Amino acid sequence: MMFLAPIMVALVVLLFASARIIKEFERGVIYTLGKYSGLKSPGLQFIMPGIQQMVLVDMRIRTEDIPSQDVISKDNVSVKVNAVVYYRVIEPSYAINRVEDFIVATSQLAQTTLRSVLGKHDLDDMLSKREQLNKDVQEILDTQTEGWGVKITLVEIKNIDLDSTMVRAIAKQAEAERERRAKIINAEGELQAAAQLDEAAAILANRPETMQLRYLGTLGEFTNSKGSTIVLPMPLDMFKGAAEALVKKN
Repeated sequence: MMFLAPIMVALVVLLFASARIIKEFERGVIYTLGKYSGLKSPGLQFIMPGIQQMVLVDMRIRTEDIPSQDVISKDNVSVKVNAVVYYRVIEPSYAINRVEDFIVATSQLAQTTLRSVLGKHDLDDMLSKREQLNKDVQEILDTQTEGWGVKITLVEIKNIDLDSTMVRAIAKQAEAERERRAKIINAEGELQAAAQLDEAAAILANRPETMQLRYLGTLGEFTNSKGSTIVLPMPLDMFKGAAEALVKKN
C-alpha cells in the first residue's frame, strides 16, 4: 500500500498534465515526437506529456487591415489605397505546417496583390468599378492561399485617396462635363423648337384665316393685361377686303 500511493499520485499528476480543453472554434494540431500525427476536435482531449505537443489554431474569420498602399494607376495617377481582408483557416495542418506564420504571410500577400491589381486599371475604373476590383483581388488571393489552408472570404477596398491637385483636376473635369451636357440639351431644345416653329409657319402660310384668328387671340390677351397704353400693329390683310370694295365702288 505504501508503494501504491506514490503511483496513484503520479497517475493523477500525469492525467492533469495530459488533459487539454479545446474550445468550439479551435482545432488542435498534434505532433508526436516532432511529427504531425493528427488533429484534435473541440472538447476534453488528452495528449502524452513529453512525447506529444499540441498547437491550437483559431478557425474563426479573421479581419486583416491592409495599410495604405501607394499605387500608380494605368494612366499614371498616384493614389493611396487601403483595404480590409476577411479570411479563415479551413485546413489547420496546412496553416501550421506549410507556412511559418500564415497571418503575416496573408497580410503581406494581400498588400502586394492589391498594388498589382489596381495598377492595371485607370483611375476612373478604381473609382467606379470598386466591386469588380474587390472580386479580382479576392480571387487572386484565394488561389494563392489555398495551399496554406486559408480561405479568403471577402476583400473590401476602403478608401482611394488622391492628392489635392488631382482632386481639383477631377472637379474641373466634372464641371466641364456638366457644361457640355447642358449645352447639348439646350441645342436639342432649340432644334426641336425651330422644327415646331417651321411647321407652324407652314400651316399659317397655307391658312391666312388661321393667322387672323391667332392675331385676334393675342389681342385679347393684351386687352386683359395690366397697362395704360397698348400699341399693336394691324395686318394689312385684314383691310384688303375693305380696300377692294372701295375701289369697286369708285
